[in-house]
Amino acid sequence: MNYRTRVGVLRGGPSSEYEVSLQTGGNVLKSLREKFADKYQAHDILIDKKGNWHIDGMPTIPADLISRLDVVFNALHGAYGEDGTVQLIFEVHGVPFTGSKSLPSAVGMNKILSRKAFESSGIRIPLGKEILSDEIREDVIKVAREIFHSFPIPVVVKPVSGGSSVGVSIAKNQDELIDALKEATRHGPSVLIEEYIAGTEVTVGVIEGFRGQELYVLPVVEIRPHSKFFDYQAKYAGMSEEIVPARLSHKIKDELSKLAQKAHNALGLRHYSRSDFILSPRRGIYILETNTLPGLTNESLVPKALRAVGSDTHELIDHLIEIALKN
Repeated sequence: MNYRTRVGVLRGGPSSEYEVSLQTGGNVLKSLREKFADKYQAHDILIDKKGNWHIDGMPTIPADLISRLDVVFNALHGAYGEDGTVQLIFEVHGVPFTGSKSLPSAVGMNKILSRKAFESSGIRIPLGKEILSDEIREDVIKVAREIFHSFPIPVVVKPVSGGSSVGVSIAKNQDELIDALKEATRHGPSVLIEEYIAGTEVTVGVIEGFRGQELYVLPVVEIRPHSKFFDYQAKYAGMSEEIVPARLSHKIKDELSKLAQKAHNALGLRHYSRSDFILSPRRGIYILETNTLPGLTNESLVPKALRAVGSDTHELIDHLIEIALKN
């Protein structure tokens, strides 16, 4: 019998994106077991909400996984899985894994650091300001008043570290701003205030080494949320319309493709990423953020873009494992 590569699919975790991670990881496990059973031996590595590790339902610790796995497929969204923590664990133990390395992951997860990297690479970012959560808790009314005097309203309020739009709000008046600030402080030690830019939200995925290209760009996806913006519910509860390819001119789509590649490289990312942009009719293109670990749930955007080019999640999963082992 031919040797099958032992793949640990890492999912769950202590973050607010636990359920999303379970879905992504579940899809990866299903793909490996149903489509690639003759090539891969899949193992379910679950980190519970308390941070305890399990492999195929049995308690374990990271050090014990070294001899049992050839490679890890990282499907651990949110803090701990996307901020460089688990990446550093695997780097220290010499275990290959999919996705970006520890330092780029940490930078990509931190919206302040990633904004600086984008700006240094000539990618336009919205006007923004970081405020400590402790400062907000101390006097939220004072902070809200200062924002009103220094920012055009409405504003976007979001945790500095986090994904899946958890804790993100748009505030159009002082009462909404106060509520938004309070909510954002629940998800991290600091909060980012950004100007709200009206326009069309789009996202662009890139994949390294895919279909013979150094950095393959997926079709631009146009996002039409049924709510006021592309929040957590819109992303994962089917409350948005995603149009692939986007209804934009060839020139605009070409520019977005180049910006997605530039964002990927600006953060020093690896294997794949997905960048979100806002396209203002008057002001042009602004980057919102780059997701260093795109979701692979049934509602996720990268799988929808893959289908538009005649591919699917199965091909991507196989490709990512192969390049992780090669790296």
